[in-house]
Amino acid sequence: MDKNNKDKALQNEAEIIAYLNRVMDSTFARFIMKKLSRPKSISRSLGIYAGVEEAKTVKEKVHAKVVATAIEKGAAPLGVEPQALKDFLKDPYIRKGFSVIIRGIAEYGITKPQRLSAPFLVVWNFTSECNLRCKHCYASATPHPAPDELTLEEKMEVVDQLDEAGVAAISFSGGEPLMNKHLLPVAEYASSKGFYLAVATNGTLITPKMAERMKEAGIGYVEVSIDGPTAEIHDAFRGVKGAFDRAVTGLKNAKDAGLTVGLATTATHHNIGVMAEMVELARKLQVDRFIVFSFVPTGRGREIVEEDPGPEEREDLMNFLYREWQKGDMQIVTTSPCYARISLSNALKNAGAKISPTHFADLELPAGYLEGAKALTEFIGGCGAGRIYCSIEENGDIQPCVFMPIKLGNVIKDGFQRVWDNNEVLQELRDRDNSDYAGSSCPYRYICGGCRARAYAYYGDVKAPDPGCIMYKDEWDKIISRERGLRIRI
Repeated sequence: MDKNNKDKALQNEAEIIAYLNRVMDSTFARFIMKKLSRPKSISRSLGIYAGVEEAKTVKEKVHAKVVATAIEKGAAPLGVEPQALKDFLKDPYIRKGFSVIIRGIAEYGITKPQRLSAPFLVVWNFTSECNLRCKHCYASATPHPAPDELTLEEKMEVVDQLDEAGVAAISFSGGEPLMNKHLLPVAEYASSKGFYLAVATNGTLITPKMAERMKEAGIGYVEVSIDGPTAEIHDAFRGVKGAFDRAVTGLKNAKDAGLTVGLATTATHHNIGVMAEMVELARKLQVDRFIVFSFVPTGRGREIVEEDPGPEEREDLMNFLYREWQKGDMQIVTTSPCYARISLSNALKNAGAKISPTHFADLELPAGYLEGAKALTEFIGGCGAGRIYCSIEENGDIQPCVFMPIKLGNVIKDGFQRVWDNNEVLQELRDRDNSDYAGSSCPYRYICGGCRARAYAYYGDVKAPDPGCIMYKDEWDKIISRERGLRIRI
């Protein structure tokens, strides 16, 4: 792989974790990293190494040297030169990502999956207000904001707490985040702190002016939800006529403004038969990323549980998506943790060199590194709920995942870091060897782990099976039989 391709391969979340696994094999390095007790301290050492910050004390110089030696040692087997690393680490978001992972390894050692000192990504449901009426809305959004929505001052405090914890990326969602007047001021403040910022939107409010304002505020990625390749299919699911045309126009406006864009869709019986057409729509719109969300029957989605595809349908869909991904014109991923198994299996069979170890990252492995693919995917661990990712509601409540309505605590009242470190539900989500964990005997438990949100939606237990997984087809069959029995009795 030439230098340009190496540098490109390095610049995503999965590659960060890939070689940090190698970095921390030094007991001395782990000792120093633990001494740098705050992720921001590690980030500062990385900034000194990259040449964007200046050491003020001898101790800072020593710490920066130890960090530099460790990461250069870890990068060397991948052929990444020190200067490429320094250039890479000039981005504050990348330094945040490195810091939280290094700190997690220093604190917990190498675990399967890896435990982190803070989530890499937080999805913030910024408001419950929305201008559409989507049938599958996990937030049960309404035309009006919630009465307990955080004030602007409180939202700024949330940003401060996430920054102090070492969180690298924030994705603003909802409801429809662009309806909230606080979005751009908060995004601008978060950008000044070095976060990577994304917005998940229905796209209908992205005018050319709004797209420019989003870019100016520091937002880097915009993900527009479109649930059908035609207006007829999309509008029926989204509940408002004209939503499709406005979404497509909004996506084009975001792209024209120079933002990275993604097209997101939720796979249901409503659209699974036209998924090939969805991929072609994404290509026609020249998006950077096409992401297929697993349907989770929560929020308003509980009213359309019959739309949930079965295990065989999901397996066929994921294999189709993987084949399309190999064409190389855009990233194609899905939120189903099973996709990690699909991509790994194909890579090991030389049917592709790309792996999706979790839904917000992908990795193209260089020749000769495929033997490390299984270790890498186990390290990252598939479902990231409560491990490398969590969500915050519009009132500050913390959840393991936007699709998992379990209140763990509140950022303002309880403190983000305290909840992340101590909550019992989060501890359960991080322990896949627990005998109560449904997949504890599954050979893919570290690689995939099953969608914890779907387990909770169907069984009310975060450790229950994911009935959409082909490995648990019998569970799905039981659910179908039970539902048929209920309909017959009714």
